Amino acid sequence: MKKILVLAAIITFGSCKTEPKKSVEPAAEKTSLMAGSDTLIHEGEKYFKSIRQITFGGDNAEAYWSWDDKQMIFQSNFSEWGLNCDQMFLMNINEDFRGNKPPMVSTGMGRTTCAYFLPDNKHFVYGSTHLVDEECPEVPLRKNGNYVWPVYDSFDIFVSDLEGNITAQLTNEKGYDAEATVSPKGDKIVFTSDRSGDLELYTMNLDGSDVKQITNELGYDGGAFFSPDGSKLIFRASRPKTPEEIKKYKDLLAEGLVEPTEMELFICNADGSDLKQLTFLGNANWSPFFHPSGNKILFSSNFEAEKGFPFNLYLIDIDGKNLERVTHGETFDAFPVFSNDGKYLAFSSNRNNGGTRDTNLFIAEWQE
Repeated sequence: MKKILVLAAIITFGSCKTEPKKSVEPAAEKTSLMAGSDTLIHEGEKYFKSIRQITFGGDNAEAYWSWDDKQMIFQSNFSEWGLNCDQMFLMNINEDFRGNKPPMVSTGMGRTTCAYFLPDNKHFVYGSTHLVDEECPEVPLRKNGNYVWPVYDSFDIFVSDLEGNITAQLTNEKGYDAEATVSPKGDKIVFTSDRSGDLELYTMNLDGSDVKQITNELGYDGGAFFSPDGSKLIFRASRPKTPEEIKKYKDLLAEGLVEPTEMELFICNADGSDLKQLTFLGNANWSPFFHPSGNKILFSSNFEAEKGFPFNLYLIDIDGKNLERVTHGETFDAFPVFSNDGKYLAFSSNRNNGGTRDTNLFIAEWQE
């Protein structure tokens, strides 16, 4: 894979510096949400009625909506905000950050990843390495000439309020625990852990109790999201098959690394039953999210690319039919997340970055 996948890798596992925490008052309404520019829409992007850019520098990703769709939490490593690696930031959905900085709601220590609102709209879960080391961990990008993602064994999952105060620690097993997202039913969290010796999916209650392993096939299972009704899960996975592939995967995992160049999407019931492979496209298919109907998946892929990029967004039915390209960029579109009311889509993109490597957040008004 080329540089663009490395950028995606950096965003996916991200953290860094300390600053005072302050609260953000929720937006009263969303009438000004799409006061944006249609020039940000590429030709052929028929699902985008309008689009607005939120951030203007650094690597910004994994923006997740509050349950009332009035706020979002996202991660950024923007150096002008005093960061050396990803921390979590809070925004009202009618804001943007051209020349100003949002309030940081993680500790400012270690590296953080994957913040997701809890149903009360006053707390969120996220992964952080700060208990082991307050500094940013090193980010290995290559192993034997191939690009890799780190899966730090120092990650644990925490609950925080919107002022950045940690109110609970949900995991304390040895090894990697991260990538937590919450069921729309408001009862379960799904996350990735290597506590079994492999990277598998687990579910737990919102208080960290009743932990259950729900996948058990060799390979990296991660980035899972519940369907709108909470009955299903969609996730990305690698599935090494040959003896050489299996050895390579295990050797890398023993070093806290995975190679993300070959991943497909899998779908299952929320308890792990009825597991099926959804895509058979080759290359990297990842960052899936359910369409509001629950009948389609929106995801990022470079399966059409000859040199590892571009990454674009695609729709596919949950039975694997009717694959359709959604974005038409020449660089990188990923991390799509629908608002709870289904009217808007937040995603990360290299569009409009002035030829830099910056990955910014955008909110598009969705139309069908």
